Amino acid sequence: MSTVYEAFRTTFTKYPDNPFLCVPAYAKRSYHPDGVEITYAEAAEEVERLKSIYRNHGFSHGNRVAYLLENRPDYLLHLLAANSLGISCVPVNPDYLHDEMSYLLDHSEVDLVITIEARAKDVQAAASERARPLPVVLFEKFGGPMPRPRPAPHGGKAPDLMSEVSLLYTSGTTGRPKGCILTNDYFLTAGRTYRELGGVAAIREGQERVYNPLPLFHMNAGAVSFVCMILSGGCLVIPDRFHPSTWWQEIAETRATVIHYLGVVPPLLLNQPKSEFEAAHNVRFGLGAGVEPELHEKFETRFGFPLVEVWGMTETGRVFADCIEPRKIHTRAFGRPGEMQARVVDEKGQDVAIGTEGELLVNCAGDDPRRGFFSGYLKNEEATEEAWQGGWFHTGDTVRQNESGMLYFVDRKKNIIRRSGENIAAAEVEAVLQTHDAIAKVAVIAVKDEIREEEVMACIVLMDGVAPSDETAREIFDYSNEALAYFKTPGWILFLDDLPTTGTQKIQKTKIFGADVDPREKAGAVDFRSFKKKAK
Repeated sequence: MSTVYEAFRTTFTKYPDNPFLCVPAYAKRSYHPDGVEITYAEAAEEVERLKSIYRNHGFSHGNRVAYLLENRPDYLLHLLAANSLGISCVPVNPDYLHDEMSYLLDHSEVDLVITIEARAKDVQAAASERARPLPVVLFEKFGGPMPRPRPAPHGGKAPDLMSEVSLLYTSGTTGRPKGCILTNDYFLTAGRTYRELGGVAAIREGQERVYNPLPLFHMNAGAVSFVCMILSGGCLVIPDRFHPSTWWQEIAETRATVIHYLGVVPPLLLNQPKSEFEAAHNVRFGLGAGVEPELHEKFETRFGFPLVEVWGMTETGRVFADCIEPRKIHTRAFGRPGEMQARVVDEKGQDVAIGTEGELLVNCAGDDPRRGFFSGYLKNEEATEEAWQGGWFHTGDTVRQNESGMLYFVDRKKNIIRRSGENIAAAEVEAVLQTHDAIAKVAVIAVKDEIREEEVMACIVLMDGVAPSDETAREIFDYSNEALAYFKTPGWILFLDDLPTTGTQKIQKTKIFGADVDPREKAGAVDFRSFKKKAK
């Protein structure tokens, strides 16, 4: 198989009556409020209809189409139809504001935008700013008249393994998001890697129902889980987003056998009152990243299934996974290298000693170190080559590795706080704070310190009913002081109403404060630096 479409057709032939895509019932949602389930046969019929529409309007290999369809399963049907012709899909984050959307539509050079009617004005406003006219078509009226696209770069050539399937834009920590070019090889490799994880994360042929609350513009739901289900004849369950209060009801009603999560999910579920549905599920395992070690066992004990910690990036497609027993659930272990190889290096690119923290570098075993990875950053060859220095992809993550090869996550390099010569991982401090009953969300950041270079600040969103006060701040400081070395405890605590997040619910630390803001001077910031003392 050289395309995702071919893989889908193969599975459709084998399992025509198997469920393929499922949307849980959710009364507050604007689409499918009663839920829907689509079989492989039903999907195949719709994919062929969409394929004819694209082809009849002149779209072919090398054209690009942008989609703002929120988390509708229709996006995946459009992707399969587009893939059959070699058209690349560019999903648009529905949370994008005008400038972000304008940049994506211009930079990606898409030939068409398909959007839901509710967002048409926003999309048209962004599309109108492009130098070359960009047509906008309503999803609800797709199939009607459409302008023909520019001649496709590879119009006379059939799509193959290295043809572009999608262009996904990374959230980016500085500057503009980068467009990751993802091929059929990337999609198929990502799905195969998931299917072959094994251990407690073994995928059963034709039986799994994967509930994934992550957005379809994210590589996890839109590539890894999606293609894994295609390759194994399973069903992808697609909620519109993560709803803590109805999570277990949706899990039970959709008969999910696998769930996906990010770090924000376990604590929010543990904070929910006990429900009749939480014991009525059929979940075999959860797959995700970022569960705090202090909550890992607590979650598994209460809900009755293992959480498998993985590591991956948009650029890698493949994932590492701590899925072989005995799992290291009281640590931040995320698996051992295999087909995707790993090195841990210092700032000079030299391998560090076992157990020493350093940056994680990865590549593919064999003659082609980039096989199965992203093809590069669109229009940014310099950034692509910088990321691949020495034939290894530089992840920007700080990790350590033990004698057995197990890798342990420490933090993003940019989240390491340098205080008086000590390196402090913000993730470690967040892990402790997140276990406090009064804390709903927390982001630990570095703030300037005139004496110690940097100091630890905890930006905290309190649980409903907990009032922000100096007394609450002191209680939280004392709590962390009992669990952490003195230099790691927050020197500053600031209560906020909320924290900015991405569409995948990752906290965007760079957007908490403006670039010219000193967080220490914000109203309500409580200074605990004088309480940070080394034990005698």
